[in-house]
Amino acid sequence: MYDPNLPQENTLIDAVQMRGQLNGLKDLIDAIPAGPPGQNGSDGTSVTGAVMDGTITLNPGDAAQASVSWDGANVRFTFGIPRGSDGSQGQPGSNGNDGGQGPPFTNFIVDGVNMLNPNDPASVQTIFDGNAVRMIFNLPRGFTGNDGGTGAQGGPGPQGPPFANAIVDSVTTLNPGENATVQTSFDGSNVRFQFGIPRGQNGNDGGSGPQGPPGEVTTMQLNSAVNGTSNNSNGVNTLAMTVSDPPNVGEVQAIASKLDELILALRR
Repeated sequence: MYDPNLPQENTLIDAVQMRGQLNGLKDLIDAIPAGPPGQNGSDGTSVTGAVMDGTITLNPGDAAQASVSWDGANVRFTFGIPRGSDGSQGQPGSNGNDGGQGPPFTNFIVDGVNMLNPNDPASVQTIFDGNAVRMIFNLPRGFTGNDGGTGAQGGPGPQGPPFANAIVDSVTTLNPGENATVQTSFDGSNVRFQFGIPRGQNGNDGGSGPQGPPGEVTTMQLNSAVNGTSNNSNGVNTLAMTVSDPPNVGEVQAIASKLDELILALRR
């Protein structure tokens, strides 16, 4: 069922929701009672396809544009879509990370289709309501054939083809400054879209953070540990003696005493 309140403002495009809205519009169109049958006319040229010729990226604030032409077999579209304005500068982060998620991509809404007289040029009226590009199509009807007399009442015609669904196959993130792109294809039942949308510029690096807490070892603890190392052996004086040949008992005892002093100084 068609809901004029969907899609909500500032929401991401959703293929299921858009398909439901389009099918709801089709149900409303199908519910319009048919008028009395007209006179038999000659066969007109059938539309074989809708062709997307190009998408032009406009400056922020420019009105969205759409041009339509007829090449005898295809309805050809060229869209001009304004890119979003640059976002405001974010607050500096602790490590210069990128900013948050930007605004969602603009929705497209068909507000109506008007029938024009034969030979009138086809046109599309577009407006931007701040969240969605809204379109009204004006299409000329075919010529009425020459009067061949009143024929017998014909039977009901066969069921026409179903209205094509619009399916978003993919959305690709492009580099900042690149133009937005749209690729379309028709698989016999669905119009399929592939969007390319540029991401925003990286934000400026944040300022320096506050001084961090001290490490696990303080300066006082480090000095205390150094004082307890073998550097204390510097206080052991040298013997500065000349040993006799052979050494006497006093000289040997002096060497042994000095060795004991050194061992005690090296202990922790």
